[in-house]
Amino acid sequence: MEEAFRLAVCVMMGLLLLRGSRLAGAIETGNAVSKGGDEEGQGATDPQTLTVTTILQDPYAMARGTELEGYCLDLLDALAKMLHFNYKVTIVKDGRYGALSSGGNWTGMVGEIVRQEAELAVAPLTIMAARDEVISFTMPFLATGIGILLRKDAASQDATLFGFLAPFSKETWTGVMVAYLLTCLCLFLAARLSPCEWKEPKSEENHFTFLNSLWFGAGALTLQGPAPHPRALSGRIIAAIWWLFTISLLAAYIANFTALLRSGNEPLPIQTFEDLVKQREIEFGTIESSSTFQFFKNSRNPIHQMIYEYMDKRRDHVLVKNYHEGVQRVLESNYAFIGESISQDLQAARHCNLIRAPEVVGARGFGIATAKGSPWANKLSLAVLKLGESGDLDYLHNKWWETTCFRKGPDTWSPLKPQAMGGLFLVLAIGLALGVIVALVELSNKSRHAAEREKKSCCSVLIEEMSHRFRIKEGARENPEKVKP
Repeated sequence: MEEAFRLAVCVMMGLLLLRGSRLAGAIETGNAVSKGGDEEGQGATDPQTLTVTTILQDPYAMARGTELEGYCLDLLDALAKMLHFNYKVTIVKDGRYGALSSGGNWTGMVGEIVRQEAELAVAPLTIMAARDEVISFTMPFLATGIGILLRKDAASQDATLFGFLAPFSKETWTGVMVAYLLTCLCLFLAARLSPCEWKEPKSEENHFTFLNSLWFGAGALTLQGPAPHPRALSGRIIAAIWWLFTISLLAAYIANFTALLRSGNEPLPIQTFEDLVKQREIEFGTIESSSTFQFFKNSRNPIHQMIYEYMDKRRDHVLVKNYHEGVQRVLESNYAFIGESISQDLQAARHCNLIRAPEVVGARGFGIATAKGSPWANKLSLAVLKLGESGDLDYLHNKWWETTCFRKGPDTWSPLKPQAMGGLFLVLAIGLALGVIVALVELSNKSRHAAEREKKSCCSVLIEEMSHRFRIKEGARENPEKVKP
């Protein structure tokens, strides 16, 4: 009886241990990590156990002692709970994502799926047409692109001789110059046309020549207020509008220049991939045999082709084996790493001396890979959509992309564009047009009164007045007393 009791106890303990191993958190088995996803009733049917391959990359999958953690592990756990399956996670043996080798075989995680060494690949694996021919992808769980990761001190430029022009963009400075010349021209025209400004064109000197008008505009632009000031209503309208424009322009310049000084850095000299190709101080590269490398290889964009040729000729020197190596090289040398923008944002958030250039090309997404024709592809795609609709994907992104770098002052700075001052330019244009129209009205009124006195047509008098005002000779402006016999 005692032996039967001992046997019953042993059997019960064995069953409890088996049950506990299936529902345990994570169990290290060599280089594999197992975990259960069947937490709620599944009846008498045991859940299927899937072999999942991934790659070590922060924050997608990271080793913490005997455990794995990261975005992809949390995503996999959520999918396992939704679809009721167990899984065993292994790290890809060759440490690659997956590319077609010269022998016609696939490497990395893609190769393990093709060879049926794993059933799922949950990792930052880019959805590509070449890969989709041999494996199946789910709906993307993260959207990304291709960006440039730089070190701030390597990307920053020394103070330039014309750094004082930085607060405005080239387009804005061009607009200011055009506005200045147009205003001076309108002031010159108004001073010539208005009889209140120039009563006797045959004998009186006009103070507002074109050169004087240029000097008046420049003086107003620097708040000097040179004399003489316009006497006619038309000239005063133009002058007032120009003063309003210059005050607003100077306020915007001072504010943006102050923001530039407070930001502690000038605009990055490398804003785009074209800037990266044109410079020679910083080397650049990407992960060998990666989707990013293939993107530049297959692109027909001339700039992208130049980037590919540069990396291909120096592949032994500029290409790196994995993402971690690329980031370390940026931190330790004069190197720019081309890779997934969403991963670069994480590195810029965690390393205060790193920054990602503004331009992002090649919009793409990360998907879960399965064997070609696997029924899990549709199930996982639907589950990913549900996680996106419920906000779980956003929660995971915020959890693992949380920044630890708190910057002082504004995060970004850029030169002021013409669009930011579009209303000011519009008001100036309306004021100039109004001033010229008022000058024409003033000249028309004088011509009408003169025509009534001299019994001539108003049009002929108006034409004669304009002829005197714009075709006057130097001798005609001399004092009449000097030409008497």
